[in-house]
Amino acid sequence: MNYAISIKGLTKKFDDFTAVDNLSFDIPKGKIFGFLGPNGSGKSTTIRMICGVLKPTFGEGKVLGYDLIKDTEKIKQNIGYMSQKFSLYEDLTVEENLEFYGNIYMLPKKLLEKRKIELIEMANLKGKEKNLAGTLSGGWKQRLALGCSLIHNPSLLILDEPTAGVDPVSRREFWHTITELVKGGITVLVTTHYMDEASICDIIGFIYNSKLITINTPENLYKEHNTKNLEEVFINYVKRFSNRQIISSFNDLKVSD
Repeated sequence: MNYAISIKGLTKKFDDFTAVDNLSFDIPKGKIFGFLGPNGSGKSTTIRMICGVLKPTFGEGKVLGYDLIKDTEKIKQNIGYMSQKFSLYEDLTVEENLEFYGNIYMLPKKLLEKRKIELIEMANLKGKEKNLAGTLSGGWKQRLALGCSLIHNPSLLILDEPTAGVDPVSRREFWHTITELVKGGITVLVTTHYMDEASICDIIGFIYNSKLITINTPENLYKEHNTKNLEEVFINYVKRFSNRQIISSFNDLKVSD
């Protein structure tokens, strides 16, 4: 099987602190991989290693067939990355932001013009090309940031909490776009704290305190935990590995008259 991401024993230490501890997993091409875990569990450090911007202390792997250690520049050229901060230049227009990222990837002028038209249409930004990015609402900024991350037509798209702070309508529209991209063959790695989004993923990996706890399909996790709710699965893992007492339901927080 062809894997978009294949890592084995991936470990990252900062002096005596182990941020990521012996992670191994394989993600097939054309799938959505949801990488879940509490804040500080090691998700961002793992992503930085997969993106080729942080060298592992131990372990090995391949991203889109490129070696995680030796081929970092090739990895960077073939992946798209979008974070919750959107990485936009607010004093540039929608069109200028797309041009800026296109130039970073050294796209030929004709190809860049073609991609700008395609991505403005995909993101439903037609008519807003001359608007400054800083004047856009959160949902529109999200669409533009996605377009910028796709300007070079990457094979792997990495989304780090991409819907944080946007409204429910924008979240659903965003995920409709992502599922359409996957149908076109792109692979997606996403981190999110919204479990309704995570349920869309083909494969779920849970990381806690730097260790990968499980990797499975949402359907198999539902069966294992006897629930139809990924939030319950998430909370069950945190309870199991932290011994924390967590409120069983938001309904328990309601104040009675």
